[in-house]
Amino acid sequence: MKRTHSTTKKQAGKLGKAMAKSLNVGGVDVGKFELDAAIDGISSKPLRQKNTPQGRAAIIAFFIEHGVERVGIEASGSYEFEMVDAMREARLKVTVFQPAQVRAYARFRKLRAKTDPIDAALIAKCTAARGEELDTPDPRLPPLAERLTFIDQIAEDIGRLRTRLDRFRDERLIGTIKDEIARLTKLQKAERTSLRKEVRAHPDLLKRYRLLISIEGLGDPTALTLLIRMPELGHLTREEAASLAGMAPFTQQSGRWIGKARVAGGRSRVGKALFAAAQAASQRWNKALVALYQRLTESGKHHSVAVVACARKLVVYANTVLERGTPWLMQD
Repeated sequence: MKRTHSTTKKQAGKLGKAMAKSLNVGGVDVGKFELDAAIDGISSKPLRQKNTPQGRAAIIAFFIEHGVERVGIEASGSYEFEMVDAMREARLKVTVFQPAQVRAYARFRKLRAKTDPIDAALIAKCTAARGEELDTPDPRLPPLAERLTFIDQIAEDIGRLRTRLDRFRDERLIGTIKDEIARLTKLQKAERTSLRKEVRAHPDLLKRYRLLISIEGLGDPTALTLLIRMPELGHLTREEAASLAGMAPFTQQSGRWIGKARVAGGRSRVGKALFAAAQAASQRWNKALVALYQRLTESGKHHSVAVVACARKLVVYANTVLERGTPWLMQD
């Protein structure tokens, strides 16, 4: 019995060590020039490397050596793309956090110190706290999202140039600005056509795109935005879809004080696209939204409040048609 008991203890010890090793979770803080990596659950010092192919390979080797299987990384304006791709190629499970998520976790843990190595350790802890629920990203979408961001930025540049037109009287300057607007408009159209062509090359994406475009008032720019920036649509509740798009009203209340419910958070570019689409759809293109807008404004709601409500309806429609797999109908 003693021998069996001893053997069992040894096996349990080995199992415990294996489990501890498999529970190690990594975090990466990404900069333009440098990477910092840390592991939650062991006393290993953070590792700093250059943000180069060699540096990324060293970070991955560091994680594999310490039995890390899950890694968190904070989105940093595209600097993280190559590191994420490299880790996924090495079959590490990667979760990409928005900066707001990591900041919220830091506030919760009352962690105020901030350096790159500390941030890497914080991201590792945030990943461990998130648990095994991992993102399963479509590898086709990040490149499409990058191109969509470029198109959005062109539109922003055109908007700024049009604002400048009202501030100049010199005909030469006005002509230069108009020429630049025309050039950017042509570029924007070409980029959107190219992006649409890329989407159409994938039957599953094309099917989702056609379902979205079937919704009256939800035009091509908004359909592409939802398709690329909200791949979760069709697998969410109405409330989750509205919240993810930044169109869900959040109640503000403390004790006897009750504030106005406000929309907040969500994916900003998705929210902007929906709001823009809803402004037009609620005035003309979607009869259900026209009726909703009129009912809200006639009851005293401000224009922007009514438009947000219509934008919320649009994302709910989008979620519904993708979940159901059939085009939008007026009774939806």
